Amino acid sequence: MREDKTPNYFLISVSTRRNLELCIKYALAGFTSSMNGLWTFLDIEEGDYVSFLYGARVRNLYRVVKKVAYRNACEIPPWPPITFKTSGKTYHFPFRFILKQERSLDEPMVRPEFSYVAENLLLRGGYRKTHFQADSVTFYNVSGMGEPYYGSREGLYVDAETFEPKIVFKKEKQSIPEKFYFSELVLQSLVRKRLQCILEDILEHFNVEHDPTDFEILGEKALPEGYVDIFIKLKHPVGSNKYLLVEVKTGEAQRKDIDQLRYYMKELGNEVAGGVLIARKFPKKLCQNSQVLHVRYRFDDLDVEGEYNYENLLKLLQLDVIK
Repeated sequence: MREDKTPNYFLISVSTRRNLELCIKYALAGFTSSMNGLWTFLDIEEGDYVSFLYGARVRNLYRVVKKVAYRNACEIPPWPPITFKTSGKTYHFPFRFILKQERSLDEPMVRPEFSYVAENLLLRGGYRKTHFQADSVTFYNVSGMGEPYYGSREGLYVDAETFEPKIVFKKEKQSIPEKFYFSELVLQSLVRKRLQCILEDILEHFNVEHDPTDFEILGEKALPEGYVDIFIKLKHPVGSNKYLLVEVKTGEAQRKDIDQLRYYMKELGNEVAGGVLIARKFPKKLCQNSQVLHVRYRFDDLDVEGEYNYENLLKLLQLDVIK
């Protein structure tokens, strides 16, 4: 984790009770050899905090101590490979977090302290997602739930070769789980971590009289009819909140993307200060308007024949506000 970074808090969805028991026993989280698994592995950083979510209950509070990806994970305990009935595809668990338990808790999602994440779950009609980012108020509340944990968990020794997952920009170079083709999920995660650099410009564009540090930049936010890719709101609202909605597109922006964003803004009501559409390219016919700010993303000196780790892409990513 970068030294200047405030830790984020996530709830990690667990598919079965047995998997939950293994996660707790070994203080370990594992993610499948899929794009969603990679996305979770990249999106959550060392130093962030997580809890397990299973059966509409939140279990324990952990700090992410280390991230590691294993080759030949189908042969590595504790989770056996899983086959999904709908697709027939079998996945193993190469992407893992080694955790340190900070608190013991077992709380129902119906508690008002979990309302931010619970609303996402309700509007989604269930989990159907690997992880959910909670806001700072939720993290503050969870940090006082249950009791501190001073014990130790049984470690799981793994004697296996590790690898660093890479992102490629040509589909024929993809070799899962070690190399994944660049996707919108990866771009969303990268953008979420870079938006702070242009947040002052965004606030100025929408005449929001707050300091950028007053806001938190969160991941996907579910709405009654869809979800917005990135959700920006005040950390500690007084009287009323301010929301900024961000949509991210890997390719060229289209009129339907702006219409969709404006529809989401209307759904959230008067506390929405504006919307931001981020894309690789904006056609000239797509005119700027007062409600939606256009931001172009680019990777400096990117070689489409090359392969990049996440941190390198984060350094190369540039966000340019179109005025």
